[in-house]
Amino acid sequence: MPYNTSLNNSINVLQATAGNFESLALEVFRYQHHYNGLYRQYCEALHINVAEIKLLRQIPFLPISFFKTHKVVTGNSETTQLIFESSGTTGETPSRHYIPDAAIYRSSLLQGFEEFYGDPAEYVILALLPSYLERQNASLVYMAKTMMEQSGQTENGFYINEWEQLSEVLSQLERNKQKVLLLGVTFALLDFAAAFPMPLASTIVMETGGMKGRREELTRAEVHGILKKQWQLKEVHSEYGMTELLSQAYATAGGIFKCTHTMRVFARDINDPLEVMEQGTGGINIIDLANINSCAFIATEDIGTIAADGSFEVLGRMDHSALRGCSLMVV
Repeated sequence: MPYNTSLNNSINVLQATAGNFESLALEVFRYQHHYNGLYRQYCEALHINVAEIKLLRQIPFLPISFFKTHKVVTGNSETTQLIFESSGTTGETPSRHYIPDAAIYRSSLLQGFEEFYGDPAEYVILALLPSYLERQNASLVYMAKTMMEQSGQTENGFYINEWEQLSEVLSQLERNKQKVLLLGVTFALLDFAAAFPMPLASTIVMETGGMKGRREELTRAEVHGILKKQWQLKEVHSEYGMTELLSQAYATAGGIFKCTHTMRVFARDINDPLEVMEQGTGGINIIDLANINSCAFIATEDIGTIAADGSFEVLGRMDHSALRGCSLMVV
């Protein structure tokens, strides 16, 4: 199903495929180096010669912490249709992602979802997102809302702690053998599953991460094991995304993520953040072509293992990651 959008430049990132991703990404790099002053200064601080960048792993990746300290925009920064904002912890500056063209995000999201799961209209979308619903500008809430709008099912809905109501809705949908996507933050799914175990044969349960001190930290495998037992599931799915990215990756089994068409991941050396590898274990670097109007080349604070086929596993967070790489440049 095509999703139409208009871009503020001539690079149509929504046409990305495995075959043209590299050429598109290199074109986006040159475009953002020219029109994104912050990113250009970062490249200049690293003494990057644009003409010498021929491979994706040679492209400089902007430390994600810059989204906390700067307005990361490419081109005309006066128009903003959306602002995504991270939760952060008390006293911590949140990340802000300024989005001048919401249509790019919506199209990238829906095309990516269809790659993995088919037409959103086939699903009832139920979102269990406490803490996210209770604050403004959460990208996860906007993501769920966008999928609900595309789905158009009357049973779609958001939930905070209305577990009994959610249980009744799920039970009815299961009796009707209706395909359901239950999207939820980890701690909420665990609490709901403990209170309302039931067989979910027609439901995809997708956790988005998010413990943040709400309960004892568990590995993803442990979380999935609990949810599978309580709801008699063969697999638990996962979504990987963040405030600073407009694309997503999905894991349909075992916590092994695969990127949507506008996204690719790399590993950077733990001790040398400028050494980037196409596979291996290290800090996760991401090319997100949907970030055409901010920065498409992001060095995250996550650690992971990248496989030869481009799939990846998230292992955790990097210690003192906010300092790593940022000392290379002060803007």
